[in-house]
Amino acid sequence: MEMILSLALGISLAAACGFRVFVPLLVLGLMGRFAELPLTDALAWTATTTGLVCLACATLAETLGYYIPWVDHALDTVSTPLALVAGTLMVGGQMEALPDVMQWGLAIVAGAGSAGVVQAGTATLRAASTATTGGLGNFVVATGENIMAAVGAVLAVLAPLLAGLGFVLLCLVGWMAVRRIRRRKMVTA
Repeated sequence: MEMILSLALGISLAAACGFRVFVPLLVLGLMGRFAELPLTDALAWTATTTGLVCLACATLAETLGYYIPWVDHALDTVSTPLALVAGTLMVGGQMEALPDVMQWGLAIVAGAGSAGVVQAGTATLRAASTATTGGLGNFVVATGENIMAAVGAVLAVLAPLLAGLGFVLLCLVGWMAVRRIRRRKMVTA
């Protein structure tokens, strides 16, 4: 059961990294520092003073950058690979009990995959918002992403199975929305 909880925690945190790269890392570090959440060796740095200061600065810059039209697109270009790395770290950091090959193989597939799915969805949503509103509607999208990253990260730490279920539901809703859009395009074509 401990392995399942660790995997659910890692995947949920990785998914939150798809919304914002640094928010889940900061939440994890704060929980490790102030709520005495036990952190694995791979993630212990997030609770150090230096780690928290760096993560707080990165979180602030990333969060504010998404509120500036056109800068958000540039951030998507940079944050997509960063989200994949952060997602890999989140899962790999939770699975230290596994042999290295299994630990990091699982981390790449589950962590980068989770973060990548969410990041692709948010980038697509933001591109659609930019195309339809000239970037003016991106404020609403950025706010939703910030909330999802923070709530998702806190929920992942406090209730990893519930957060994992939320990620699955989010993917299901996204998949259904894509199917609906494709059907509409086929009908109008």
